[in-house]
Amino acid sequence: MAHKKHAKLTRPQGGQFGRNELGILGAPCGEIKELSAKLIEKLNNWTVSYVDAEHNAKEEEGWTALKHGAKAEHIDKISFKRTDSKGDAPDFRHSDLVLINANHFKADAQIAFVHPKKDLEKKLEKLTNVALVILEESVEEMPAFLQLHLEGKDVPVLKASQVDEIVTFINNWLNERKPKLYGLVLAGGKSTRMKRDKATLDYHGKPQQEYMFELLEAVCDKVYLSCRDEVQSAEAPHDCVSDTFIGLGPYGGILSAFMYEPNVAWLVVAVDLPLLDKATIDNLVEHRNPSKVATCFIDPKNEFPEPLISIWEPRAYPKMLDFLSRGHSCPRKVLINTDTEVITERDARALTNINTPEELDQILKEMHV
Repeated sequence: MAHKKHAKLTRPQGGQFGRNELGILGAPCGEIKELSAKLIEKLNNWTVSYVDAEHNAKEEEGWTALKHGAKAEHIDKISFKRTDSKGDAPDFRHSDLVLINANHFKADAQIAFVHPKKDLEKKLEKLTNVALVILEESVEEMPAFLQLHLEGKDVPVLKASQVDEIVTFINNWLNERKPKLYGLVLAGGKSTRMKRDKATLDYHGKPQQEYMFELLEAVCDKVYLSCRDEVQSAEAPHDCVSDTFIGLGPYGGILSAFMYEPNVAWLVVAVDLPLLDKATIDNLVEHRNPSKVATCFIDPKNEFPEPLISIWEPRAYPKMLDFLSRGHSCPRKVLINTDTEVITERDARALTNINTPEELDQILKEMHV
């Protein structure tokens, strides 16, 4: 058996700069800048970042993507080494879209811009995942070399002047890449204060972890239990994500889920919420904002965001790792200090959590169980 040096991890979707990259290449850089500016202005319902190299042309002085509505911009001077060298690329994973001048930098997906002033045929090795073909106004049809390179793939073709149609294409492309929603029931706690396993408590005629699992099944593509270790996982009635971040409580459970599958959003619920119901879950999912780090409720008791009934987007993973590297392991602190969609739950009692035998007795009386 071959020796394995490294753990096999699922890699996050995307390229060097971000999760959703579109690189425009083939036209003169000035026209790529001009088109990018128009697209950024019209894609104002998304957060867009822009990556390019420095050009010395005087006519480009003062040009910046930020003036056209970009969330962030990186212009590389390429003075010593390229900025897309390993470990040096700016991190734009906070953006919905990264537009890239692919004449200079690689992109995960490409827009091939056929232009008479540039020989696109010499750059075919950069066209690894063509999403769209744009023709300069004087070009009547896709050139034969490009058709051959695309190997019969049905790639849309638009004219450079069809900016609105290009925007529609990008909108659809981004919507199709919206992360799937997985569910995670945090059932791996030690229940120290309760003095019995909170996951097995019966409020609804079945173990609480089963009730929560079924709630999430109605709205998620897949659902998992968050388990403390492999022993608990082996005894669980459903698929589990075992903690790989040990001793961090719910924070470790969420991080472990992202390590298992970093390309989905995770709807995370704690198992100790006996009044949580379908209407509350539906309210959260309905107001989900994939452009944010997370979507969560406000805790009515203290007006803080509630982390343990929240949707955590893929962009939350690097944020949480960063907070951990700074010595923080509180999911609420992440929500407070990042770009989060916060909503109000109509029935605040649905967010009530139960941690002690006294609280358990009280809630059972209220529920007439």
